[in-house]
Amino acid sequence: MTVQGLADALHLTVFHLADPEQAVTGGYCGDLLSWVMGRAQAGCAWLTIMSNGNVAAVASLTDVSCVILTDGVQPDPDLLAKAKGHGVNLLGCAGETYPAALAVAETLRTGR
Repeated sequence: MTVQGLADALHLTVFHLADPEQAVTGGYCGDLLSWVMGRAQAGCAWLTIMSNGNVAAVASLTDVSCVILTDGVQPDPDLLAKAKGHGVNLLGCAGETYPAALAVAETLRTGR
């Protein structure tokens, strides 16, 4: 599944799409940036409530396919600027992290 396909299937808010055709191969939930840096796998959708500019740097370092801000969190201006600068796909979800993670997993499993 692609980032665009995931965004469409889950009706995610698109804040920035640098590479809509990038493959999403899994998911990771985490808000402690150092923890995410050491554990998130390349190609995963990273779900977080963190919205500062460092999120884009961590996303770029870990090569996640996209960042999904959950709980209705909006990116702060620094994050949006850095997502654009680092080529990070940045999406949003109004729902809480756990249900959003379940929806990502089900969508990746079924392809819908």
